[in-house]
Amino acid sequence: MSDTNKSTDFDVLIIGAGLSGIGTACHLVREQSGRSFAILERREAVGGTWDLFTYPGIRSDSDMLTFGYNFRPWVGTKVLADGPSIKQYVADTAEEYGVTEHIRFGRHVTSASWSTEAGRWTVEARVGRKRETYTARFLVGASGYYNYDEGYRPAFPGEDAFTAAGGQIVHPQFWPADLDYTGKRVVVIGSGATAITLIPAMAPDAEHVTMLQRSPSYVMAVPANDPVASPLAKIGVPQGFIYRTGRARNIVLQRAVYELSRRQPALARKILLAQVKARIGSVDMKHFTPSYNPWDERLCVVPNGDLFRVLRKGEASIVTDHIDTFTATGIKLKSGEELEADIVVSATGLQIQLAGGAAINVDGEPVDTRDRMLYKGVLMEGVPNAMFVIGYTNASWTLKADLASAYFCRLLAHMAEAGHDQVVPVADPADRSEVSVMGDSMRSGYIQRGDTVMPRQGKRMPWLIRNDYFRDAPMLRRGRVDDPVLQFRTTTVPAPHTLTAANA
Repeated sequence: MSDTNKSTDFDVLIIGAGLSGIGTACHLVREQSGRSFAILERREAVGGTWDLFTYPGIRSDSDMLTFGYNFRPWVGTKVLADGPSIKQYVADTAEEYGVTEHIRFGRHVTSASWSTEAGRWTVEARVGRKRETYTARFLVGASGYYNYDEGYRPAFPGEDAFTAAGGQIVHPQFWPADLDYTGKRVVVIGSGATAITLIPAMAPDAEHVTMLQRSPSYVMAVPANDPVASPLAKIGVPQGFIYRTGRARNIVLQRAVYELSRRQPALARKILLAQVKARIGSVDMKHFTPSYNPWDERLCVVPNGDLFRVLRKGEASIVTDHIDTFTATGIKLKSGEELEADIVVSATGLQIQLAGGAAINVDGEPVDTRDRMLYKGVLMEGVPNAMFVIGYTNASWTLKADLASAYFCRLLAHMAEAGHDQVVPVADPADRSEVSVMGDSMRSGYIQRGDTVMPRQGKRMPWLIRNDYFRDAPMLRRGRVDDPVLQFRTTTVPAPHTLTAANA
């Protein structure tokens, strides 16, 4: 049956078939919600971020026991997993729970409009040169917060001279499939998770790789394989037990490192720098000594210290300086030093957006997401029947995504039992702060740029975002649903109807 003949009216419409969207759909199935649903995915495959990013060495920067879903164990002992393995894990999860058949691929959602009178969302999506219209009682924004069309790419002075002479400049978000860096001199601009992943992945094949950073980041080595799970798996301990105990352990460890960094930053700094010093050999520590406290930016992790290893072996080097200008043969720095390069990788970060960049309006009024708060980090103030999945910034994304989906299912069940068909969080303006839901303690570039888009958080609960799994879990899994902050309505909603695709 063609897509144009399929129903386009659902109880729940999910934007995005990545980690969050597939997780939400699986929760609907697992909880036997009885709600019809569909997922609109602009790409042609499941995976979201893990389908988009294909640069060398792409991997998770969170351990897989907490980055995997709580309802489907990650099988294996790798602490950090490569991108293709994560994509396959998401796709296999979708298949296992019968979600794949509910995905409409190649649908780029451009707008979502709520009508209180109709009790429905109307969602417009582009499909090539055509457009389709969908309607739903509930909307789930599960596309993360990255702009898939545009990475953060500053303009560099003199870069035209470099490219005119045959040099290549690439952004990791749009890695060319045919890029051959074998025997080439490569400069990677950046010091975040992407840069420290690229350096050890490219170094064995390139002539030399130089990591050029304006300022250092905290880098922490972790084992490539779980030191507890590996021996347990070898002696036949059930995977379910290994997953549950390891997941609980890693959640505690994540929180402990974060709490130590916030409460005793000097001690945390001393510990982190000491483990780097023990691994880098003759490399100058100035390249790994940030000017800020731990967890003012997200910690970078390297499996078995792979970054340190290629630096010690001389396959890669690290330079801390500022760019003066590009030249025909590379990059001239403010210090006067010149870095020769055939290829420059601009690992300079990401752009932020919500709901895949779709325009959102309620009863004809556009919604400026920056002016709204998030209720319990899940529902948006003044936006009825909608959930937005935003993971943790200081722990694994999926920990919060799982909790959000569990809460959403509880909310749907409560509304069905009470006979309600609309719900909207209503805030007291006095509760609003100027801090975004991504927090004010993190100074990472993408968080600063995201401040123009991301919702605000409140000064107190339920609008305060704590980024604390141990507090959020009981609140979202067991806390009361009939909160006075939520306004429930029971209306007469028109019967579902089917719309078809129309030419743009």
